[in-house]
Amino acid sequence: MKKFNDSIVIGITGGIATGKTTVTHYLAEKYQFPVIDADILAREAVAINTPIYDLIMMRYGDQISFDNGHLNRQKLGEIIFNNQQEKIWLESLIHPFVYKKITEKISSLPSSIIILSVPLLFEANMADLTSVIWVVYCDLSQQLIRLQTRNNLDRRGALMRINSQMSLSEKVKKGDFILNNNGNKEQLYRQIDQEISTII
Repeated sequence: MKKFNDSIVIGITGGIATGKTTVTHYLAEKYQFPVIDADILAREAVAINTPIYDLIMMRYGDQISFDNGHLNRQKLGEIIFNNQQEKIWLESLIHPFVYKKITEKISSLPSSIIILSVPLLFEANMADLTSVIWVVYCDLSQQLIRLQTRNNLDRRGALMRINSQMSLSEKVKKGDFILNNNGNKEQLYRQIDQEISTII
């Protein structure tokens, strides 16, 4: 198994609203593994007055910011989920920033096992930062219910977000271990514990 500074990096990915955060939190709480969360790093990339923030504001103007200047991520999401070219443009700025931050964090952590949560692991070409890749899977019907509830979306809006990513079936083919999250949390946790026991 590939290692980074003697650390095993478990990449957690999957479709939107499949349960990646649930898996990551469980690994952090039960096993005390350090977590690198790409979503948090992506938010850092577009924080107010950063170079990427400035480029976004130049491109879209005040329509995508709140009165206090902070980015309105929902408004930005509406733009990129409706326009593939805009999505590509934004990701070309954010992904290199996130990749660099991840490599820095992996190098700085002493732990022997690191959890790397990257929703767009394959799309952003970050698989090379992992020792092993876990894909969190659930059926489309479950995914839609969770996404509509979590993000207060109608079915069309939820499908648009799901379809903007690589298909879950494609991610499953690329993964090393598949976590089936169609059941309850206890069933999910049992799968995690079983797989971790083969690594520790």
